[in-house]
Amino acid sequence: MKANEWKSDPEFMNCISDLLASNEVKQLAGYTQHHHSTRLKHCIYVSYVSYLIAKKMNLDYRAAARGGLLHDLFYYDWRTTKFDIGTHAYMHPRVALRNAKNITELTPKEEDIILKHMWGLTLARPKYMESVIVSLVDDYAAVNEFMSPVENRFKRLLNNKGNHKKNR
Repeated sequence: MKANEWKSDPEFMNCISDLLASNEVKQLAGYTQHHHSTRLKHCIYVSYVSYLIAKKMNLDYRAAARGGLLHDLFYYDWRTTKFDIGTHAYMHPRVALRNAKNITELTPKEEDIILKHMWGLTLARPKYMESVIVSLVDDYAAVNEFMSPVENRFKRLLNNKGNHKKNR
C-alpha cells in the first residue's frame, strides 16, 4: 500500500472523514506507536487495510474502517503508563472504547472491533469477522512498524559491505 493511497479512496474517506476531522483523533499524531510510527498513522493503516479486506470479503467495511481507526484511541505512552488492574493489552481497548463513545455513536460491531482487537494477547474472543480482520491487521502493522527500520538498517549494512568488497 502506498503511503497516502487511502486519501484518494472516496468511499473509504466517506466512512471515516467525520472521525478524522475530530480533535480527539487528530491528537493521535502526537503519540509514538511501535517505536517508529505515530499512533494516528498506525490507526489509519489498520483502518484502511481492514476496510479493503472487509470490502473484498463482502463484509461490513464501514464498521471495519471506523473500528480500525478508533481501536487505539488512547492518550498515554503505553511503554511508561502502568495500570493496577491489568496490562496495557487488557486496558487500552477499554480506554479506547470509552474515548470513542465520547466522540461518536458506535454500532455493536464497531464496539466489538475496538474492544476485541487484542485477541490473542487477551482472551476476549471477537464476535464478528470484521473484529478478527482488524485484530490480525493490527498485529501485522505492529510487527511491520517495529521491524521495517531494523530491516532497512540490515539492507544498508549489506549494501555497504557489498560496496566495500567492490572497492577492494
